[in-house]
Amino acid sequence: MSEPILLGLSGSLRKDATNRKLLREAARLFDAGTFIEADLNLPLYDGDVEVGEGIPEAVHVLADLIAQAHAVIISTPEYNKGPSGVLKNALDWVSRTSGKPWMDKPVAVMSAAAGRAGGERAQMILRAFMVPFQPRILQGPELHLADSSNEFDSEGRLSNERYENTLNALMKKLRAEAGF
Repeated sequence: MSEPILLGLSGSLRKDATNRKLLREAARLFDAGTFIEADLNLPLYDGDVEVGEGIPEAVHVLADLIAQAHAVIISTPEYNKGPSGVLKNALDWVSRTSGKPWMDKPVAVMSAAAGRAGGERAQMILRAFMVPFQPRILQGPELHLADSSNEFDSEGRLSNERYENTLNALMKKLRAEAGF
C-alpha cells in the first residue's frame, strides 16, 4: 500500500494561527507520507458568481485534494460560539463541485481556541455542517485545545502532555480508519 496522504484544513487564515499549529502537530503524530495544508483563502460563495463565471479554480483544487487524500483533519477556531466563516465558506464552495469528494472520507475534527472550552461549540457545529457530505467522522477522542496561544512551545509543538496524548490517540484512530 502507498504512503498515506493527509490533508489538513484550518479554519483560520492567519499564518501562525494555533489551529494551523494544531494541524501540523496532528500531521506529525499521524506520520503521513505526505501532508498538505489546504488553502481556504477563497472568494465568498456567491451563486451569481457560480452561474456567471463558474466555480473558481481554487475550489476545484480543494475538492480534488479532499478526494485524493486518504484522510482529512480539520481544525476550527471558535468565533462567536461557532466555526469560522472561512471554514463554512470552503465547505459551501466544495459542496457545489461534482464527484462528492467527502463521501466516506475518514475525517478527524479538532479545535483550538482562546476560551476555556477550547472551541467545543464550534466543533459540535462543524460536525453538523459535515453531515450532508457523509464522511466518516471520528467520534473521539475529542480534542478541544483551550487557551491555545499558551499551549505550544517555541518550536510549535504542544507543550501539554495531556493534549498531546489525546491528539496522538486521535491520529492513531484516524490512521487505522484510513487503513494504515
